[in-house]
Amino acid sequence: MTTLDPILVHRLHEIGLTADDFGDPAQAWRRLHAQFGPRVTLLDRYALEAKHRGTTLDGLDRDTKARLQVEVLRLQFPGMEFMSGSERRDGELEVAAYDLRWPRRFAVWRRRLKAELESAAVRIEHVGSTAVPGLAAKPIVDIQVSVPDMEEEAAYVPAIEHAGLQLRAREPGHRYFRPPADRPREVHVHVCEVGSAWERDHLLFRDYLRAHQSARDAYASLKRRLAVEYADDRLAYTDAKSAFILDTVDAARTWAARTGWAIGGSAS
Repeated sequence: MTTLDPILVHRLHEIGLTADDFGDPAQAWRRLHAQFGPRVTLLDRYALEAKHRGTTLDGLDRDTKARLQVEVLRLQFPGMEFMSGSERRDGELEVAAYDLRWPRRFAVWRRRLKAELESAAVRIEHVGSTAVPGLAAKPIVDIQVSVPDMEEEAAYVPAIEHAGLQLRAREPGHRYFRPPADRPREVHVHVCEVGSAWERDHLLFRDYLRAHQSARDAYASLKRRLAVEYADDRLAYTDAKSAFILDTVDAARTWAARTGWAIGGSAS
């Protein structure tokens, strides 16, 4: 039987529930999410479900996890829409040592995207772990494209699709593109609006990790461990990083205020 994480147990107590008497696990998770926001994760939903069923996390079958993922995503990202026909099934995830080919791959894709988008892209930046020298990462280059108006999709969706990518998901303030299922998963493109919190936080997180080796090393260690624990569950792997990312963004905001960091002030 699953033993709940002490932090989850404490949070249940905070909302008037206990580890042994939290009732319906879906309702308990919704209450936790309402109180604690993104710090309550898919892994917590798995744990509550397993505890409720009297089993372990490994005892949850693939169909059950898929159902829980949909349930959690709908609450974590209200308004998110996945595009029909954009599904793909990849193998186990991999966290690899930093590779100098990653910035070169970004440069190739940046030229390709710039040629297609022309003036529609205000900024095209390398973000995510592959943008941080020395940091271990999944070998997939993340690119952030900043546009003047997210809602004017005609200005950028056809251009990015013509570059060889496919719109996978749409949510308020963000559009996500990746290669179709018949092509290697070597790049992800995230479109956001100029001046948005999405744009600022992703660039700030990148630059903070570039400037702080201790944070970079801690993140690499966490990712390697999670890649082993959740090798067959990409969403769980991503969600398990949430606390680290949120804490690091908080530290990065303090650093930005102290140093005068601004978008465009660091080479990308």
